[in-house]
Amino acid sequence: MNYLGEATAMILRTKQMGISIAAILLVTLSVTLGIIQLTGSEKFPKETNRGLYQDQPQEKIQERKPNRLIDQKSPYLLQHAYNPVNWYPWGTEAFEKSQQDNKPIFLSVGYSTCHWCHVMERESFSNPEIASILNKYFVSIKVDREERPDVDQVYMAFVQASTGGGGWPMSVFLTPDLKPFYGGTYFPPTQTNGRPGFKEIILEIAKTWREKSQMILSSAEAILEQLKKFNKVTGKSDLKLEENLLFQTYRWYKRNYNDNLGGFGSAPKFPRPVNFNFLVRYHKKTGDLKALEMVTNTLLKMSHGGIHDHLGGGFHRYSTDKRWFLPHFEKMLYDQAQLATAYLEAYQITRDEGFAEVARNIFSYVLRDMTGKEGGFYSAEDADSSISYAHLEKHAEGSFYVWTEQEIRELLNEDTDIFSFFYNVQKNGNIEQDPFGEFKHKNILHITSTIQETGQKYGRSVEEIQEILDRSRKRLFQAMLRKPRPFLDDKVITSWNGLMISALATGHQVLQDQTYLEAAIKAASFIADKLYDNRTATLKRRYRDGDIKGNGLIDDYAFFIQGLLDLYESSMDDRWLMLAMDLVKSQIRLFEDQEDGGFFSTTGEDASILIRMKEDYDGAEPSPNSISVLNLLRLSEISGNHLWRELANKTITSFRRNLKNAPHTLPKLMTGIDFYLDKPAQILIVGKKGAEDTQAILREVHRRFIPNKIIFLVDGGKVHKQLQKELQILSDLRQIEGQATAYICEDYTCKLPTNNIEIISQLLDEL
Repeated sequence: MNYLGEATAMILRTKQMGISIAAILLVTLSVTLGIIQLTGSEKFPKETNRGLYQDQPQEKIQERKPNRLIDQKSPYLLQHAYNPVNWYPWGTEAFEKSQQDNKPIFLSVGYSTCHWCHVMERESFSNPEIASILNKYFVSIKVDREERPDVDQVYMAFVQASTGGGGWPMSVFLTPDLKPFYGGTYFPPTQTNGRPGFKEIILEIAKTWREKSQMILSSAEAILEQLKKFNKVTGKSDLKLEENLLFQTYRWYKRNYNDNLGGFGSAPKFPRPVNFNFLVRYHKKTGDLKALEMVTNTLLKMSHGGIHDHLGGGFHRYSTDKRWFLPHFEKMLYDQAQLATAYLEAYQITRDEGFAEVARNIFSYVLRDMTGKEGGFYSAEDADSSISYAHLEKHAEGSFYVWTEQEIRELLNEDTDIFSFFYNVQKNGNIEQDPFGEFKHKNILHITSTIQETGQKYGRSVEEIQEILDRSRKRLFQAMLRKPRPFLDDKVITSWNGLMISALATGHQVLQDQTYLEAAIKAASFIADKLYDNRTATLKRRYRDGDIKGNGLIDDYAFFIQGLLDLYESSMDDRWLMLAMDLVKSQIRLFEDQEDGGFFSTTGEDASILIRMKEDYDGAEPSPNSISVLNLLRLSEISGNHLWRELANKTITSFRRNLKNAPHTLPKLMTGIDFYLDKPAQILIVGKKGAEDTQAILREVHRRFIPNKIIFLVDGGKVHKQLQKELQILSDLRQIEGQATAYICEDYTCKLPTNNIEIISQLLDEL
């Protein structure tokens, strides 16, 4: 199962408004269903066997009859294509079937690398008896939440509000007109420890629907109205946009920080990179060393822990314990992108080469294992992988990443002791909390000693220890590649690609590695060529195996625009800046809430989406509204378009209730507020793209952590000519002595221009 992480803004809003959807549900369901409301799959013991048909013997698959999902391209839907359940994809065929037969809908939402989705698939959806009940009494719909987050958002809001928790797989029962009336996350197949099983639940719901469908319809109508009310995040407040907001947010982090282990709160521990984004900017603004320490110590603990793949690079989704040791082993593209950026910013501030090395390892992993031939980035790798092909459905979580001491000794020979000391490899395994025997005698690599301590213990120099560790990791990595790999979800999602483009562009800026820039350009070109309609200036959501699906949602626009802006500042190619400006105009046209401010998640054109949600919580992924604020402010500074700045202000204030009551849930929006309250630096370079003198100035700029800035190349190009109509200053800038020249400005009031790198360095240090 995946968790939503820290307490969500959705639940906070429910409490603040005093709306008791849960009370409505409990009263209604206690009368109509007589079953116990479950509160989340974390209450159930882990299963060790999985149901990924991709790794099952082909002849076994061929014995099964495929259902309607066989024609889909989503890897998650294809994982269920041979279930005996008569699955429908989300769409009119399923809706009409439900209405014609007067059957309720069973909606199951998950994603291809979801641990507990695999468990429920094996236990329930592959079970002929349970499938026959679903087929007789329900119309069953399967949804990939990564393809259709708009569907997921609406029904997850219901599950969170009614149960107090959420996660995937999400299981929701709907009326034929798509209104929810009962839901939860993972359900065991049969009654467990006094809790109702999935079989009992569906039989009871089917019985109640036959006998009391009007009561369910009435309660579903009331529930939907309450959901619509608490989705209105706008509320009256005396909030003022001032720096005290930043301090209030910082104070929450300081109270909840774990000085010893890093991070905030206890298990499970999620990276949540938006925390780091806020804290390093707070440090930059105030000079507060504690803010920086919270970031650097947490990043260090994470990089040493088992959540970090020490052989292949990249990070797993989260740690099930409080010390970053025992992870849930799936790897998500959005985590890699945001964490790479966090480590890069830590490196810019501290110049600690260890942070740069972690960022390089993340990029190596993504470019090696999560990049398609055409340049798009894949979505995820599973936590589970096969441990044997001899028996059907024999899978184990983390088997690709864990080792016995004997395996390591056979591979490393004389280097074993040093490697084992450094990574805490134990003969009987180093995983103490293993109640279900999943990791018996297995080791998760994690760093428990310094190189200096290891050298002292074995009488070797630091250089010798480093050489031994390097070659040992290479040997183990090659051996790891001979294991059955975890399942790869190779769909390309526009929004997540935007995050990765941004990270790689930043990687090029900070580390001066041309490989990263080339990868970012190739990915941006892929999205522009495959998923962008030049005629309408609109985006599509997903690409896989030649198939393009889904209109772009707000996160696709916001995250891709951010990637384009960072790519422009890395490449100085005005193609990306022009595309960003075209897309922000489309975003405003399609998603703006003109009444209350901010941006809806959807366009409102799809009648099957009953509520236009508006997301403000900065969680595992930042809120598209938070990113949009930063995009609008940056573009306003570049273009002189003050309407975009006003729209950013309106977006910020639309979330004033949560900013006042729970500002720590909006750390990325806080970085937008910081930008808004600041006087961003305008760094204008008069020069030629790619010229060495231009590059020398850019290297000097990118060497520093200057979060609130824009960079613009005055080169006489198309975008320069377009913008100088609004910004007269762009017509007045000149080179000095024919050399690339920097103008460092605030509110387009510039200091004396210079082409002297030492003077440029001094001026940048003053920002």
